Amino acid sequence: MASPADNSPEYDDEPELAGYEPHGDRPLRSPHLLTVMRVVVVVGLIGLVLPGILIGVSTANNTAQRSCAIYTSYLSPEAVNFSARFELVSASGMGWNCYAVGFGGTETLLASMGIIPGGARLPAGPDVSTSDS
Repeated sequence: MASPADNSPEYDDEPELAGYEPHGDRPLRSPHLLTVMRVVVVVGLIGLVLPGILIGVSTANNTAQRSCAIYTSYLSPEAVNFSARFELVSASGMGWNCYAVGFGGTETLLASMGIIPGGARLPAGPDVSTSDS
């Protein structure tokens, strides 16, 4: 068998294309069919990704609400309500924040729970100051 460097007619670089005749200038698929295929692919991708995003946001919201209820009952028992919300810009940074709502409607930041809220992390015992002043 000849090598590719010989440029001999015996050597066939792509034997699977032997006898192939191009169809001409006509495309294999019509522009209408290509548009339909693109729409189906985009809808399919949205159908795969969107439920995951919605479930993730719902789980984060439920976790933040429950953790904020625990923080409020432990850190601010005199509060009449609580509010857990996701804030893009706040004093504690981007993420879920827990606020205790007082009788007059005043809000006090109790905890910053981060972008992905977890369970409430409460102190194991009372906070004892070690200062001798």
